[in-house]
This record gives sequence, C-alpha cells and structure tokens, in this order.
Amino acid sequence: MKVIDHLTRAEGKTLFSFEVLPPKKGENIQTLFSNIEPLLEFKPPFIDVTYHREEYVYRQHPNGLLEKKTVRRRPGTVGICAAIKNRFDVDTVPHLICGGFTKEETENALIDLHFLGIDNVLALRGDPIKSEGRFVPEPDGHSYACDLIGQVSDLNKGAYLDEEQDDTWATDFCIGTAGYPEKHFEAPNYGADLRYLKHKVDRGAEYIVTQMFFDNEQFFAFERRCREAGILVPIIPGLKPLTTKSQLTMLPRTFYLNLPEALADAVHLAPDNAAARQIGLEWCINQSRELMAHGVPCLHYYSMGKSDSIRQVAAALF
Repeated sequence: MKVIDHLTRAEGKTLFSFEVLPPKKGENIQTLFSNIEPLLEFKPPFIDVTYHREEYVYRQHPNGLLEKKTVRRRPGTVGICAAIKNRFDVDTVPHLICGGFTKEETENALIDLHFLGIDNVLALRGDPIKSEGRFVPEPDGHSYACDLIGQVSDLNKGAYLDEEQDDTWATDFCIGTAGYPEKHFEAPNYGADLRYLKHKVDRGAEYIVTQMFFDNEQFFAFERRCREAGILVPIIPGLKPLTTKSQLTMLPRTFYLNLPEALADAVHLAPDNAAARQIGLEWCINQSRELMAHGVPCLHYYSMGKSDSIRQVAAALF
C-alpha cells in the first residue's frame, strides 16, 4: 500500500514508522531483522530503508602509485526492501538517490521495485562523496532531487527513457521527499529552500519527511511556512533520541542541525552515557507527545541501525 493511503486510512491517528540501514557488506541479514522485530508490536505501516552510495578509497602499491577504488559498504537496498516485505508483510520505502546513478540505472531500479510490488520511494539527491566535498552527479545522472522525482512521475505515466519502446506499463509509485525544518545547509536562505521544496512537490512528491530536529518550534514554523507557500502535502516529522554525550557534537556536524540549550546543557552535565541516554529518551518522548497533540500524521524515527531506544520511546507513546 502507498504511504499516502496509510496516512489517509489512519483518519487522524498518528502513525509510527522508522528508518533502518542496510547491513554492511558481509553481515548477516538476521542482524537487521533482529532490530526490526522489537518494533513490530507498534504496528508500523511502513519501514524506510536507506541507500548509501559508493565511496572512493586510495590504495598505495609497492611502487608508490595510488589506485583509486570504488567501495560500496552497504549494498542491497532493493533486495533488503523485498526481504523485509516478505519476512514481515510490512510495506517498505526504499531511498532512491541521484548520486551514483545514471538515469537508465534509476529506471532499471524502479522497474525492479515495481516488479517486486514495492509501491513507495523516497527520492533524495543524496550526500556528496566524503572525498569530494561537494555533490557531483554521474554523467547522464540527476543533479537535483526534483529531477529524480520528475523521472519517477514520468514512469508513473508510462513514459520510459526509450521513447520508441512499445507495450510499456505505467508504474504507480507514491513519491516522498525530504524537508528541512532548519533549512538545507546548501540553501542560501529559508525562502529559497521552500521554493526548492515546492518545486519537488509540484514535480510529483506526495508527502514530506523532515530531517531530524530536536526543537518542535522549528517544526511548527517550518510547517507554517510550507502551508503559506502552498505546500499542502502531509509533513511527517523525523525524530531521533539522543543516546550518547558525543552526539552533542557529532549530530550538528553531520546533519547540520541545532540542539536546544536545555537539552545540550543537560547532556553535557550528565556523568556518563547512561545518564545522557535517559535524558535523550525523555526529551524525545516529550517531543513526540507534543507533536502527536499537534496532530502530525506520523512520527518517523531514525534508528541509525539500533532499535532499543526507539522501542522505549514507542512503548511510551503507542
């Protein structure tokens, strides 16, 4: 079933969903399953599966020359989605990114997903390769998420890249996209960021999932600005319980977000990670309760590969 249909059928009840990472290359898929299973009692209608693009490493040969090698550390998003859907009978939402894909490879991935009966995709530009510092698209690939969304929308209308192809079937994907309550770090200002988001919705995005945030006032202001700009699709807040003292610096650096002073001060003064984790859990539970009272359609949690903290939050809410 499509994400948008799950939201409609909920009739105003706030749903629970979460995001998982594909196992690293060489790991057993049972590790992933064991992190999903404790969360199933809260009846998630869909589970997101991230995609991690290739990285470049340089290896030095005995003669001193450097060899540039491409490494994929977490392959298999399409297969992982199919495995989760088959194992748990829960809809999956694979992340589809621009980086590392040509338009033809994107079309082939979409065809595979369509054949597997997967009805949803979350279309993202994706992050730049760490060694490059800025996003560089593939030759004949997409530079922006709005163009990737446009390709999925075209396929939903039966428009394939090969215009001479006969007897084509239209796909029927529900397309999600990302929103940034604190502004995407590359956007020059909030107004520009909203224009980019509106363009993605106009191209075919049917719902928005936000980057994680820790201050609900940021979300409320973002939602208000979206509605004023004519962005009327459902907006799903993305949340994460803070679990270690080191995340005070790691999360802002990695995700370009702010931590409220009250939360940051409390975690900073915590004597150890166990105390910091309890503070983070209580903050996330209170944050979630306020969002549910506000009437958000779904609470979406970033598990970062571990489900223990998410389960404790969900047990207090659902």
